[in-house]
Amino acid sequence: MFLTILFWSLAGGVLSVLAASLFLLLPEAQRNRFLPGMISYATGALLAGALLGLIPEALEQAEDHVVFMSVLGGLLVFFMLEKMVLWRHCHDDHCHQHSSAAPLILIGGAFHNLLDGVIIGAAFLSSVPLGISTTLAIIAHAVPQDLGDIAVLLHGGYSRLRALIFNLLSSLPTVLGAFLAYAALQNLEPVIPYVLGFSAAGFLYIAMADLIPGMHRETALKSTLLQVVLLVVGGITIGVLRAHGH
Repeated sequence: MFLTILFWSLAGGVLSVLAASLFLLLPEAQRNRFLPGMISYATGALLAGALLGLIPEALEQAEDHVVFMSVLGGLLVFFMLEKMVLWRHCHDDHCHQHSSAAPLILIGGAFHNLLDGVIIGAAFLSSVPLGISTTLAIIAHAVPQDLGDIAVLLHGGYSRLRALIFNLLSSLPTVLGAFLAYAALQNLEPVIPYVLGFSAAGFLYIAMADLIPGMHRETALKSTLLQVVLLVVGGITIGVLRAHGH
């Protein structure tokens, strides 16, 4: 199990950064054209990961009020983290604090990836199918996030190679988080439903407080229809994985 968690935590962290770096090879106009679709897909994957994966799994292991209290508590925690500028996402090449945001991007990214690792580890300790679907939801979100983060670093004066290296370093805490979850939770089975509920809150908060408001800026009918289609496709991807897992 440890090697499985190690592999998927690497996929959720390092490989998503490498995938994002490939998009930097594209001209800026093409990146800007692909990015909204990636965000729409990621939003559907995150919502499905929380509502079809993490929360139902937690409900199988604990009473309803326990699970939903952990979800509610998680939403409050993520709200406070974002207020402290630790849980920061930038999916736009034109974020409004490029030069000063670069160090925060790296610190916030490392902290975010540490939590992602904990989520991956807890999901795999619950079940392998849940772990895989959860990791894929994280990757779907991480690629556009990492692309935005690298863009901020470039605008902050970093070279492409330096931006990639620093973003890779900030992704390594994903593995640390997964290892901590494995070490701490495998003998604390009653705690896992709380962690799953908390993790679901993270998915819901990112999707609804971070990604969806940005999607609303696209008001054209064609863009809206594409958003809906990709939202559904992202949700179906996770839903199918969960269905096959059971």
